[in-house]
Amino acid sequence: MFIQTEATPNPATLKFLPGQTVLGQGAMEFRSPEAAANAPLAQALLAIDGVEAVMYGGDFVSVTKNDAEWAHLKPAILGTIMEHFASGAPLLAEGAASVTDHGGEFYDPADAELVGTIKELIETRVRPAVAGDGGDIVFRGFREGVVYLGMKGACSGCPSSTATLRNGIENLLRHFVPQVKSVEQAQL
Repeated sequence: MFIQTEATPNPATLKFLPGQTVLGQGAMEFRSPEAAANAPLAQALLAIDGVEAVMYGGDFVSVTKNDAEWAHLKPAILGTIMEHFASGAPLLAEGAASVTDHGGEFYDPADAELVGTIKELIETRVRPAVAGDGGDIVFRGFREGVVYLGMKGACSGCPSSTATLRNGIENLLRHFVPQVKSVEQAQL
């Protein structure tokens, strides 16, 4: 098995491509061993000293480090990912949710049609682009013209995330949905 690695715009996150489907659709992020209780691969990666977060994407695993050096972490991460996929073990334990819950959304029911358009734009134009960089962005809410988005994986804590929100996503949404005034990052 050959696992490719790709740099992301976030220097603290690397994207690992095992050459096969990881999650298929959606994304799941794990920031603690407790959060990864039903995800054996994420649990094993989080046990590596220096690994701060793990995200499963369609065909990749992104790993975020603390102040440790990639030169020390990369061999252990590659070995863990290779061992997991070579063993045929499931990505998620039986009964675990297959994708991150997008609950906790907030918006006025009168804005439901507008929110539907915003969500469709995020799903079709934004998420595929940020997945290419090892991250994920999900809709969290809409209030008084402000769209709130949650950022995961490489996007979370990325130095260029503010520029991505302002220059990329905000401009896109404002172009198609004139009622959108701005885009803000929401905590997940």
